[in-house]
Amino acid sequence: MGVVIRQSIKGIIITYAGAFIGFLTTMFVVTKFLSPEDIGLTKVILEAGTMFAIFAQLGTSSSVMRFFPYFKDEKKKHNGFFFYMLLAPFIGCLLFIPLYIFLKAPITLLFAEKSSLFISYYYWVAPLIFFLAYLSVFEAYSNANMRIVVSRVNREIIVRLFILTACLLYGFHLISRSGLVAGYVITYGFGMLCLFFYVLKTSITSLRHDVSYISHPLRKDILRYSLFLITGALGSTVLSKLDLFMITSQLGLSYAGIFTIAFYMAAVIEIPSRSISAISSPIAAEALKKGDFETANALYKKVSLHQLLIGGLIFILIWANIDNIFAIIPNGAVYAEGKWVVFFIGLAKLIEVTLNFGGTLISFSKYYYWSLYFVFFVIGVGILTNYLLIPVWGIAGAALATTISCLLSFGVQQWIVLKKVKGNPYSSGTLKLIAIFLFLAGINYFLFTFDNPWVDGISRGVALAAVGAGLLYALKVSDEVNSTVRVLLKKVTGRLPGGNREAK
Repeated sequence: MGVVIRQSIKGIIITYAGAFIGFLTTMFVVTKFLSPEDIGLTKVILEAGTMFAIFAQLGTSSSVMRFFPYFKDEKKKHNGFFFYMLLAPFIGCLLFIPLYIFLKAPITLLFAEKSSLFISYYYWVAPLIFFLAYLSVFEAYSNANMRIVVSRVNREIIVRLFILTACLLYGFHLISRSGLVAGYVITYGFGMLCLFFYVLKTSITSLRHDVSYISHPLRKDILRYSLFLITGALGSTVLSKLDLFMITSQLGLSYAGIFTIAFYMAAVIEIPSRSISAISSPIAAEALKKGDFETANALYKKVSLHQLLIGGLIFILIWANIDNIFAIIPNGAVYAEGKWVVFFIGLAKLIEVTLNFGGTLISFSKYYYWSLYFVFFVIGVGILTNYLLIPVWGIAGAALATTISCLLSFGVQQWIVLKKVKGNPYSSGTLKLIAIFLFLAGINYFLFTFDNPWVDGISRGVALAAVGAGLLYALKVSDEVNSTVRVLLKKVTGRLPGGNREAK
């Protein structure tokens, strides 16, 4: 786990630097200068582009992680792997970008009544599909080569800074709404090019290839796996975007904007898991290639525990200060309607960060196709729950529908992981974590309340963080965390906790 911890720490630092930029942009710039309708418009465009980009990849970003170990050979320039990695998304874009354009008529029928503004910018999604497809593929190749830091910088910092710039230009009336949309799309194109040149500089990127290297069994496995990913993406992607699209079609872009701000607050919970999973995935792929389930499952426990640890603490701090957050941000009274969206999406994210690495194990094993058996059933549940709950509870109903679908989806996935890969993410540390989170949620109600939301938020956050950190260390929830704390204290004080000064 040494390389995982080192790379994850770097990734988390960069990711949270980007998250800080994203926080300032979303909470204080976007909410001040963009209307809820503008926020909803840019979010729907981005999500539509993301959904079609996932299909256009033809499963490449996930296939990179699974099959790179089979091609990896620096002397032979990885046997043409980079060429195949570029070819598949190109074919996918030739298929799915025209399909998106062809679907304008039925999509117009869906959004015309409540969200006609989206139709006015419909074609901007087409280039965005191309940019996002290759951006994800280049990120996957960087991760496969154990270079996650720059790809994180690109996605979390560079892209966010350009989006911040576009929002400020729009806010000061230097560009129109069309310029804002163009800024979003061009930003992802620039991010894609940045990462492309980084990959060219740091990794083996030869276009020379030998088709004969790909044996018939390997070719068959790649094609089967890619077909599975495309089919699976149809389910998982639709499910993940379902709430936003149904809110947009039933309630309008303004409600989609409020939902987006609330969703962003909760989405912060999963940020650390991106770096932890990114650097752990190649290790899991290599272990499963060798049939080493013991190593893969030990990794699953540690990844799950640490993702729940960080995600749970963030959730507690957010929910304890939710009223303070809405009191601080511009136009907070408008976005406070999304308070319970934060709660339900937060619960969904905790389920996700705890169990999502199990899906990674399944996808890298010979049982990757099993998720197809339930994904469309979960979509049905998602559509039904959104259809029933949105008219009753509005955007909070959509968030609750997402939580229900997430619980069902990851619950069934974990059953498959347990049955087929013998993977179990739970440990005594998991139970200790849950107890700590419940305790922190309880004591939050007994903390002194200040009238000033800044003072109250900071004091409440510091108190809960201090108590939580103390309990984590005292209860020995994670050996890695305790070991890291001891090393840091030793460097600072020259003493180990409870020990004497280090001998000279």
